Amino acid sequence: MSRYSSMFDRLGGDGALGAFVMLGDPDVERSARLLADVVDAGADMIEVGIPFSDPVADGPVIQAAAQRALTAGVRVDDCLELIAGFRARYREVPVGILTYANIVVARPGFARDAAEAGADSLLIADVPTLEAERFTRDMTQAGIEPVLIAAANTPERALQRVATLSKAYTYCVSRTGITGTHASGQFDKQLIERLKQAGAAPPIFGFGISKPEHVRDALRAGARGVICGSAIVDLATTGGDVRGFVQSLKAATRNESAAQ
Repeated sequence: MSRYSSMFDRLGGDGALGAFVMLGDPDVERSARLLADVVDAGADMIEVGIPFSDPVADGPVIQAAAQRALTAGVRVDDCLELIAGFRARYREVPVGILTYANIVVARPGFARDAAEAGADSLLIADVPTLEAERFTRDMTQAGIEPVLIAAANTPERALQRVATLSKAYTYCVSRTGITGTHASGQFDKQLIERLKQAGAAPPIFGFGISKPEHVRDALRAGARGVICGSAIVDLATTGGDVRGFVQSLKAATRNESAAQ
């Protein structure tokens, strides 16, 4: 059983809280501390970014985080070492990588290296579903689970491909555009139902999750969880209360909270 399956089983009727961290921002040491902080505060799963110069799916907060890490000299090997260090400390917490095709293509064996470091899933944000299978095949051979993106406006044939290829969970975007906290999303119940009928992996909403009410709304729509990124990265950058914020989001994932 994968760490994701074990996590969903353990949570029962509660939602999963995913926390996104840009690896190496602002440096390797502080990035490692932030990974530990969000898990100790209650995050059930981790999504990590690898610094990249053209992160087309990311908004200004995460773009800036990637640039800080690149300026500090952080490279893919450093990111894999951060994942390995996290895995040595947190044996059961699922870790997913969100990155871009250039990073993967430029490093033959990327999926194998990620799996050996302790990552559980890989999402390549700029690969369309029509091009995804050659990447997901490499992931499966390496022992790492593919994650694909679905949106309310995803055509039916593409949604079927997502349902077939995405294994750890299905990343559902709550709005078109880029990541960030600047606009709240809509948690489309119809998208969740379409994915369910297609036999897709558990739906997790991301993009724009920044308040406990967003978490509750996503769960009411039928999602199995949420991923929060920009709000966490912004708090970490400005010296805000990351732990308290994560705790507030986690409280909203509990079944009795989502039902209110």
